[in-house]
Amino acid sequence: MKKIENKKVAILVANGFEQVELTSPKEALEQEGAITHIVSPESGEVKGWDETDWGKTFKVDVPLNEADAENYDALVLPGGQMNPDFLRVNEKAVAFIKRFFEAGKPVAAICHGPWTLIEADVVRGRTVTSYPSIKTDLKNAGANWVDQEVVTDNGLVTSRKPDDLPAFNKKMIEEIREGKHQAQASSSK
Repeated sequence: MKKIENKKVAILVANGFEQVELTSPKEALEQEGAITHIVSPESGEVKGWDETDWGKTFKVDVPLNEADAENYDALVLPGGQMNPDFLRVNEKAVAFIKRFFEAGKPVAAICHGPWTLIEADVVRGRTVTSYPSIKTDLKNAGANWVDQEVVTDNGLVTSRKPDDLPAFNKKMIEEIREGKHQAQASSSK
């Protein structure tokens, strides 16, 4: 039996997500038996960013307007500079993220992805990592920022950059296998 067979995982992105930060976790999740859905405020397709230029387009499985956090066991938030900046000013995206925390469901955010967590007001008192350029933003939001390959704090998994993806994917799968984290739910209130 696979580690997380039949668990449903939402991957929330807007145009400009760092492509490998979607494809690598998505592949890792699917290899372990999870069902993944790309959720986006974009309709039809969403376009990745591949290091220094626009990358591939990906089919949006569930438009954000139709997505319900209740239908998912976990959430993945890829980074890239543009993607989380677009998502953090989208009220529906912020509310969608917040519902995962309120329910104690695992959330995995990499690179600039934690920017959206600041807007959802779910990092206060949490230990996290991220791309170094948003360290001060996270600290100002009350997070304990550390420079580590991967950090886990009661169901919240964070990593710094694409080089950290192997460790990020491993911890993400482990947290999803463990299921809901009551401490995550109580820290979001």
